[in-house]
Amino acid sequence: MRNYLKNEIALINSKIKLLDKKVITIFFCIAILQTVSWYYSSRKFFNSSLYSYFLKSDNIDLYEFLYWFASDTVVLLIIPILIIKFFFKEKIYNYGINFKNFHTGFLLFISSAFIILPLTYVISTMPEFRNYYPMFSGFNQNIKTFLLYESFFLLFLFAWEFIWRGFMLFGLESKFGWYSIFIQMIPFVILHNGKPILETFGAIVGGVFLGALALSTRSMVYGFFIHATVIIALDVYSIL
Repeated sequence: MRNYLKNEIALINSKIKLLDKKVITIFFCIAILQTVSWYYSSRKFFNSSLYSYFLKSDNIDLYEFLYWFASDTVVLLIIPILIIKFFFKEKIYNYGINFKNFHTGFLLFISSAFIILPLTYVISTMPEFRNYYPMFSGFNQNIKTFLLYESFFLLFLFAWEFIWRGFMLFGLESKFGWYSIFIQMIPFVILHNGKPILETFGAIVGGVFLGALALSTRSMVYGFFIHATVIIALDVYSIL
């Protein structure tokens, strides 16, 4: 029995030594960062732990969203960038934050916008979307609030795009090739659960398309532009 266990442990150790350390690091980082995001970089955490500090403010509901957007930017963008630079010792440029293949990427963004804008308008008239967007009830108080909210939202959206179509996608590409598109699509879709069901199913197609776009152009920036167009259009249409 003892020899059997020793052999099994030795076999497991030999398998572990053959694993790609970078790939394992990325999987663990995604799991840890997303867990931190869920529990600490969220509106729920703000309401349970920070809300009382802002009771005298007239903009407390706005601060709730700004906290979410800003803290998630740190967790999903800044920390992965630090991991790439100081742990992997690689260039951020190679993880999609660039304007490579600009003409192709920009043309695909413009072409997508012509489809997205009218489609998003139709979707925004559906009851489930009208009840969900805009997420911030004081969104249309004034132009200053609108611009502040959208600016932080876009920063958050860039971080959101980077963690999947930058850090995870390009980080796994050397091991899995184009299969990395489908790997990053899975958590992307799961984290849409709770949103309107059409949006959640749409995230399956969107996750694959944005992943393929990123690998094809070697940039996640054009996917960010497309994703941002959808979100801003939904907010504006909902207000109108």
